[in-house]
Amino acid sequence: MAADSLGLGAYWLDRLSALSVLGFGFAHPLVLGLLGLVPLWLWWQRRREGGQRTIAFSRLAVLAGGPRPSLRYVEWLPRLRAFALAGLIVAIAQPRSGARAERVNSDGIDIALTIDISSSMLAEDFQPQNRMEVAREKLKRFVMGRKTDRVGLVAFSGEALTQVPLTTDYPVVLAAIDNLQVGQLEDGTAIGTAIATAANRLRNSPGRSRVMVLLTDGENNRGAIDPRTAAQAAGTFGIRIYTIGVGSEGMAPVPVGRGLFGLRYENRPVKIDEPLLTEIATTTGGKYFRAKDAAALQAIYEQIDRLERSAVEAKAFIRYTERFRWPLLFGVVALLGELWIRARRGILP
Repeated sequence: MAADSLGLGAYWLDRLSALSVLGFGFAHPLVLGLLGLVPLWLWWQRRREGGQRTIAFSRLAVLAGGPRPSLRYVEWLPRLRAFALAGLIVAIAQPRSGARAERVNSDGIDIALTIDISSSMLAEDFQPQNRMEVAREKLKRFVMGRKTDRVGLVAFSGEALTQVPLTTDYPVVLAAIDNLQVGQLEDGTAIGTAIATAANRLRNSPGRSRVMVLLTDGENNRGAIDPRTAAQAAGTFGIRIYTIGVGSEGMAPVPVGRGLFGLRYENRPVKIDEPLLTEIATTTGGKYFRAKDAAALQAIYEQIDRLERSAVEAKAFIRYTERFRWPLLFGVVALLGELWIRARRGILP
């Protein structure tokens, strides 16, 4: 009998543990092993009674004046106690629904996207869009391809400003890219300041691979920080800089002021300091790219995506829904049922 009871308990333990495969589990599954003691307790109760069905009354008046209680009450009392114990054990095991939190290794990098928002980015040589519109569109496609990468956004012209610190909250980064507008900062092109600002965000980042993608369409003409010096400093922090020169070759329609019907454009020569951008990239172990049209810019981001991969550890937390109240309620109801029968029939514990 005892062996059968233990076997029955083990069977139910296996069934309850198997629920975790279906998205249901327990915080303390080992506690479920106590369920095997419940049928063992029932067997012990029956053996202690010696096979006799007797009822102990607290008052003789109950026996004399009341109806004769049926033996079925004697059988139900230990069963209700067993149900109460089982409910309490399952509640202590803390059943819960939802997946467990786990660590996964995946590819990822820390990326600071650094984009020029000077007035020349309104040049319309990427028809039917201007440089700024194309740059925003390709940046967004690049961000939407991230999974575990931490991405930050730095905008610069005559000065530099962090728009979004490093984060995996990609909707926030995408919204910040949408909000990039020419004229938000003092006009000019301060490449050195931009590198220093982005490097300051990356230098203490936890990732093993730190990357800066710097996009500009002009020459350094503002800021107190020399771009070469800033690049060397970034290199000492293990930051690779990929530079992108944006603009067609030759002449391009560039805004030169405002007229009666909006911006006035004139054809001006496209001036990108390619030797400087190449040196910045080479100094840090990165690479320089030239984007002469929208398709080329998209291909550049795809190439950078292939070049940069490193293993990082990401931890996903999923909130559990606690389910211990139901087995606890079941146990309490069973216990109250036992007490009610004993009180109504005047049966001693």
